[in-house]
Amino acid sequence: MREIDEAIHQKTRLAIMAHLAVVGETDFLTLRKILSLTDGNLSVHSAILEEKGFIETEKTFVGKKTRTVYRITPTGRKAFQAYVTELESILRGIIDP
Repeated sequence: MREIDEAIHQKTRLAIMAHLAVVGETDFLTLRKILSLTDGNLSVHSAILEEKGFIETEKTFVGKKTRTVYRITPTGRKAFQAYVTELESILRGIIDP
């Protein structure tokens, strides 16, 4: 059995990656609301994913307010797919020993 990627496996980061895998990109406020996270919690977990190269962050200004957009990277998409494949493999081993 390969190792599960701990950067993705943590539940908040898994939720971020799963959402971005479906939609491709989303802004900070939307992601915070959908996942019911605090600003700080989302910032910390998104920074970890960004450090791993799984997501990228773009900050722009809309008027005087900052708008932060998150996008899944090709590396992130590949890592997420490998994570899902590994979970499926583990589950198959449990269901069909």
